[in-house]
Amino acid sequence: MKKIIIAAAVISVALGSVASAASTHHPKKQPVQVASEPKQRLGTLSCEVAGGVGMIIGSSKDISCTFKQRTGKVERYTGTIGKLGIDIGVTRKTYLSWIVVNTAPTRVGEGALAGTYVGASAGASVGLGLGANALVGGNSKNFALQPLSAEAGTGLNVAAGVSRLQLRPAG
Repeated sequence: MKKIIIAAAVISVALGSVASAASTHHPKKQPVQVASEPKQRLGTLSCEVAGGVGMIIGSSKDISCTFKQRTGKVERYTGTIGKLGIDIGVTRKTYLSWIVVNTAPTRVGEGALAGTYVGASAGASVGLGLGANALVGGNSKNFALQPLSAEAGTGLNVAAGVSRLQLRPAG
């Protein structure tokens, strides 16, 4: 019985040493920005929305975004943006830009903005168009895309209602 206990102790020490050595050889991840106070400006999210047709009651379009942190680090996201409400017309590519602030203490970076955002939106275009979107969300509901996005695009369109933005880290 003593030999089994001693053998088990030796094996566990050996495995612990191997695991410890293996963990020291991994490259360290870059430090993650932490926002400890609410409503800190974290950076800017700039997006390109695919063109499409509004379907009267709503729409859904692909989106490609770049998040530039205040530190200068850049992250890329993809996803969809949709409207539930009035959305009538045809648009070409549209460009949106938001100031990203936190609503609670949170980490920033490594895909932290991924998740679902919801909020109010309105826009119109006859040739050149303008619009506004205020959204809150993320995986932990701890980010706000504020105060209002600047939207620029071309087409013939009228839209107002609730917007839903889904972001995921770009592969």
